[in-house]
Amino acid sequence: MSNISNVSAAREAAGEASATGTSRLGGKYLTFALGKEEYGLEILKVREIIGLMDITAVPRTPAYVKGVINLRGQVITVADLRAKFGMPDTERTDQTCIIVVEIGRDGGRKLSTGIIVDRVSEVLDIPGECIEPPPGLGPAGDGGAGDADFILGMGKIGESVKILLDIDGVLGAEGAGAIALAAAA
Repeated sequence: MSNISNVSAAREAAGEASATGTSRLGGKYLTFALGKEEYGLEILKVREIIGLMDITAVPRTPAYVKGVINLRGQVITVADLRAKFGMPDTERTDQTCIIVVEIGRDGGRKLSTGIIVDRVSEVLDIPGECIEPPPGLGPAGDGGAGDADFILGMGKIGESVKILLDIDGVLGAEGAGAIALAAAA
């Protein structure tokens, strides 16, 4: 978390850039890691980054929904991206944190949700010409790798690639419903 000095300032700058006609996918992304893989979220979807805290489990929610937290008087549902992506569980470290994001719901309402990640890296400004569409990953519809609608694109940064996520797509309509249910519990 020490590499991220001011998420609010980055969000404001990204908002100004999108208003000036920057490429649809180009812009500022908060990058984070799950294991060795690097991912990115549009900075405008990020509300804040907090340390890992006690999570209250909510029964009958999907396995990736770890429960809820009380964040300054607001009940926030917390999802584990490792579990959502089918990755093996790992020991939590002092770098493990929760990124609070805003996801869209039916009716245009925003819902704050926390996602657990291994570590936050940095905010990157990725130009549109450095973002390629997601590669074809196999047949879609079978629940396998081809169901990658949640990937906005692949950000090329030097010799590395960041997987740019559509957080609304990651959590999906089913996930948003489970998250809303957990927050209401």
